[in-house]
Amino acid sequence: MQLAPGLHRVGNDVVACYLVVTDQGITLVDAALPGHWKDLERELAVLGRPLTDIRGIVLTHGDSDHIGFAERLRRQQGIPVFAGRADVARARGEEKTSPTWGRIRLLPTMRFVAYASAKGGLRTHYLNEVVAVDDGDVLDLPGSPRVMALPGHSPGSIAIVVPGVDAVFVGDGLTTRHVLTGATGPAPAPFTDDPALALESLDRLAGVGVRWVLPGHGAPWDGGAAEAVRRVRS
Repeated sequence: MQLAPGLHRVGNDVVACYLVVTDQGITLVDAALPGHWKDLERELAVLGRPLTDIRGIVLTHGDSDHIGFAERLRRQQGIPVFAGRADVARARGEEKTSPTWGRIRLLPTMRFVAYASAKGGLRTHYLNEVVAVDDGDVLDLPGSPRVMALPGHSPGSIAIVVPGVDAVFVGDGLTTRHVLTGATGPAPAPFTDDPALALESLDRLAGVGVRWVLPGHGAPWDGGAAEAVRRVRS
């Protein structure tokens, strides 16, 4: 789904990843769940672009519903995968965590589990190779994505700032649809390792002067980063 020129979403409000599309190629931010592979192929077909136009995959963090089909794309097409340095082991399946789930409502939780299962979420395809990135790095990929450390949800969570499409991709730095309660609007995300640090990290996000705030779960937010953060805190 096109959100704006050069900016596309693959997936839906439950789980999503994003494409930054330029004449020089495509940057993929996150890789959703394994079953979103077909959604990716459909979106590329609409664009008239082959898989080989994807120059790199940037993971906002290493959780299973964000690394989805990344290893398949890396292995089949030789496309590099980038992640925050402190989440490389997580993306490779070498580090297990016990995050805070937060509030739960039965029906929305069941719907999330059912959707994730239907999209292959019961089997995680960990990465064999991951390139570590650090706060402030500007990657040599279409759109020149800039890495911004956003620890809390996981130690190596990052946001990806792409001024050319007026967007910041936040992964689970915040959510606009809480998959365990069904609540909508900017809010803290569930499954967070360190909720206090995640809220503290939003101070950095508030200063990013872009229109689009794009989470891994929930509707795209086009009201600006500062307002999204204000609503999370309220």
